[in-house]
Amino acid sequence: MLRALLILLSALTLFAQKPELSDADIEVQLHTRLAKSVIGNDHFTVRVKGGIVYWEGSTTVGQHKGAATRMAKSSGARRVVNNIRVSSSKKAATPASAAAPASKKDAPKGSAPPAAASPAPALKRASVQWMPVQPR
Repeated sequence: MLRALLILLSALTLFAQKPELSDADIEVQLHTRLAKSVIGNDHFTVRVKGGIVYWEGSTTVGQHKGAATRMAKSSGARRVVNNIRVSSSKKAATPASAAAPASKKDAPKGSAPPAAASPAPALKRASVQWMPVQPR
């Protein structure tokens, strides 16, 4: 009898879930946390419907998108739809322009104009030999 009661009790605690928060409660909690967080500076918009959090906006920091998802999950969201766009504000230099000298003055005398970039040589895998450490 006692054994059956223990099994029933453990099954109930296993299937017991946290009570779901209302949409308004989740949204208030998110706005409060956004005000204290660094990602609040990105001015994301958030709405909650049916326990699902919808994020909108853009950022230049990729980690802020993941932080918004984690924030929504820990605030009680059942699901998160993250429509935050990550944009790059810095332009990367192309390899051809980086290899070419800035002006004729910078180029060595008698040198030919820069040729097309050749493919990079293949890297060889280094072999590592592990040696046992002797205790002292």
